[in-house]
Amino acid sequence: MQILVQKFGGTSVQTKENRNYVIRHIKEALINDYKLVVVVSALGRKPDPYATDTLLDLVGFPANHNSAQELDLLMSCGETIASVVLSNELQRHHISATALTGAQAGFVTNNDFTQAKIKKVNPKRILEEFEQNDVVVVAGFQGQTETGEVTTIGRGGSDTSAAALGAALQADEIQIFTDVNGIMTADPRVVKGARPLDVVTYTEICNLAYQGAKVVHPRAVEIAMQAKIPMRVRSTYSNGQGTLVTASRIQELGSDIPDRLITGIAHMDRITQIRVQTKEEAIRLHSEVFKAMAESGISVDFINISPNGVLYTVPEVFTKKAVRVLQTLGFQPEITENCAKVSAVGAGMTGVPGVASKIVQALTNRNVQILQSADSHTTIWVLIHEKDLATAVNALHDAFELSRTKETV
Repeated sequence: MQILVQKFGGTSVQTKENRNYVIRHIKEALINDYKLVVVVSALGRKPDPYATDTLLDLVGFPANHNSAQELDLLMSCGETIASVVLSNELQRHHISATALTGAQAGFVTNNDFTQAKIKKVNPKRILEEFEQNDVVVVAGFQGQTETGEVTTIGRGGSDTSAAALGAALQADEIQIFTDVNGIMTADPRVVKGARPLDVVTYTEICNLAYQGAKVVHPRAVEIAMQAKIPMRVRSTYSNGQGTLVTASRIQELGSDIPDRLITGIAHMDRITQIRVQTKEEAIRLHSEVFKAMAESGISVDFINISPNGVLYTVPEVFTKKAVRVLQTLGFQPEITENCAKVSAVGAGMTGVPGVASKIVQALTNRNVQILQSADSHTTIWVLIHEKDLATAVNALHDAFELSRTKETV
């Protein structure tokens, strides 16, 4: 049995017109003799009536009095509605289909409500449904605990649901349908010359996603990578094949790409840089600062540790809380608000000298001040002032010639 997993986001299933595009992709797969698992998100986005954020508004979130357990009951409704709506329309098109909740589809999670982790997926019910139906529409983003409590698995959860089902069913491919025609070399809203990529590695797209590219959730990519199942990111509104995410560009293209040092440029804004220094014993500062951030639920990034202090970043929304926590400990932090993080990602940079120098030169030529930097084997990050974000992203995109319409092989 050939199995294909397709995931469609909220805007793809938002209107009847959009769902017609979804149905075309499903019909195309059925013509090629696939059995389909179709994972869906909630219909549309706020203020659409069944979007997740709209449902949360019904209880005044985040100033609500509901438990996290009750919030999961509420939030799971959006995807359940979407699955039934799409299944109904498929049947109108004479396609044998049925809808399942995440629990019915076999998702078992822990009881960390609103951020549950998938413990296992038992696809038995889906395989049974394939005896009578060609398409099983599954509500993404949700599952249940071993005691039967409804859970949701966090933002981006429908991508993760699709990947987990693909792994459990050993599907031929996992297809993530979005509003854009694949993974781009940069955000097209920032870089007019951004173009779609034909092939990227799992590692590259994970890094791009973690650094701000919002096309696919990084956890979904990690699951596909562990299961060694190809993933494809496509546009709902075109017949293009989008971007193939796989283990090796060499394997798929039949040759190496020696000059593709950088695959793409990602960015994140609304970041605050925090510097904490002391003339006292620095070891105490190092341990107390990060312990306090963790206990306060504040995620830290871009960490630099020196003998007399620490330098790190937090999301803008946690700035006041972080400062308050640090002052309680007796520290007087220096704050630089309105920062942005720009990341150059590429498997081709590993072991190649001069990449960091090229980044620094490109930003210097555009008068962009670098506040902080860090690197790994496949990613180089720089922290800059947010006002320079568009300039910086375009400068790096130009420096590595990412607008070329055809890769040199």
